[in-house]
Amino acid sequence: MLLLPRNLNKKEEMVSFLLSLVALVLGYLFYGKFVAHVFGPDDRPTPAVTKADGVDFIVLPSWKIFMIQFLNIAGTGPIFGAIMGAWYGPVAYLWIVLGCIFAGAMHDYMSGMLSIRHGGAGLPELVGKYLGGTTRKVMLVFSVLLLMMVGVVFVYSPAIILESICGSKMFWIIAIFVYYIIATLLPIDKIIGKVYPLFAISLLFMAAALMICLIVKMPAIPELWDNLSESNLNANPAWLGAEPFMSKNPLFPCLFITIACGAISGFHATQSPLMARCMKSEKLGRPIFYGSMITEGFVALIWATVSMYFFYYGGWREVVSPEVAQQFTAQAADGGKTLVQYFDAPTVVKLVCSSWLGVAGGVLALLGVVAAPITSGDTAFRSARLIIAEAIGLEQHSMHRRLYICIPMFVAAILLLVWQMNNPDGFNVIWQYFGWANQTLSVFTLWTLTVYLVQRQKPFIVTLVPALFMTVVCSTFLLISKQALGLQSTVAYTGSIIILVLALVWFFAWYTKYQRTIHS
Repeated sequence: MLLLPRNLNKKEEMVSFLLSLVALVLGYLFYGKFVAHVFGPDDRPTPAVTKADGVDFIVLPSWKIFMIQFLNIAGTGPIFGAIMGAWYGPVAYLWIVLGCIFAGAMHDYMSGMLSIRHGGAGLPELVGKYLGGTTRKVMLVFSVLLLMMVGVVFVYSPAIILESICGSKMFWIIAIFVYYIIATLLPIDKIIGKVYPLFAISLLFMAAALMICLIVKMPAIPELWDNLSESNLNANPAWLGAEPFMSKNPLFPCLFITIACGAISGFHATQSPLMARCMKSEKLGRPIFYGSMITEGFVALIWATVSMYFFYYGGWREVVSPEVAQQFTAQAADGGKTLVQYFDAPTVVKLVCSSWLGVAGGVLALLGVVAAPITSGDTAFRSARLIIAEAIGLEQHSMHRRLYICIPMFVAAILLLVWQMNNPDGFNVIWQYFGWANQTLSVFTLWTLTVYLVQRQKPFIVTLVPALFMTVVCSTFLLISKQALGLQSTVAYTGSIIILVLALVWFFAWYTKYQRTIHS
């Protein structure tokens, strides 16, 4: 009886979720078209044609580029991040929709197109061209470290899951690293071009199947206009644990760091150049770059809704065994873990997929929590190789020149992985810094795009507003997070307002000076 939900008479509908899905479609059709108009794609030859080398610069079919781009930028980001972000309630929908349309998809499109216009240049080179040589050097180190963190994080978590199926954790770590090395060295059409589209299709199929299940079930999840505490339908509201979580991790800025992929992610700007080197026409940019991010937004919305079903509606009781349910309630009665502590994101994926989709769901869940992060990891290392090669001017057509970069890069990654494994809290530390570094990377990218649009005398407001917002998000996180300065909220928020004012003053001072220069 303890497991029965409360307030069973609550009207069952998912209006906020369905409206959010429609908003993403409209965002692609209208704002995506506007963003493409601002940039102005044309018929000039692309780097895939002018710099074809059979390794990294290769013309690929547009549908295949879309699938690879989607998988590159997605991984488990729009799954795990959305599950944890939904603990804040349906406000997560607003961030996913508004962030995706006005920030993330625009960010991915503009950075990808800018790479095409500059011969397939990587992010540090683009940042250096528009923000200066010093910033380029900072971004070079920052980007490579971030990409290596991505690779290391996405080695360890799949290895832990695969260990529960067969083999040892060390065996899977070695196997994944060997795959990373092979995929990083080989031409992009040999492994990535053949395998990634299949993984992307499986992720999309999983998301579509879960959406159908949600529509059939129509669970009474929180709506944007609901009182969040009253939407907690667990038999014992204290089981949820969302309020203690939010007291330690305030909605601003933590929601905007937690949900990165699915709203805006700086990591994407390191991945877009990979596909910019494979496109035969600039006019494919909108469906590939903007469209893949909107698609990722769909995935994030679905998993955020699944999360609210699981945690707020009390859907966990429908997908776990009676023994697990009893174990949870017993330890909760003794003051143990709450729901958000007891069931982590990978566990939610496994439980929901297996329960709703059967054996096929279990396989899809395995792909989601194992294959997706591995594929993000190998393209992260590939991006790092190309960024380093571009910085030192080392061509990558010949294998031995690729090895010059890959050997020291993978040695450094292995050392970082060893530290993570030997440190009891190593994974959490790297993940936390990865989350902040990821969004900080988007700040640099957005300011780069803003300067580019100013210099081309185009409507720079489309990038300026997201640049200012993400600058405040990342600086506030540094000020308020216990992993950084850990200041009191009043001091931290005051500091973030000061940073916003300084950013505005800096930009318009530069803008005024630039306008005087071009008109003198």
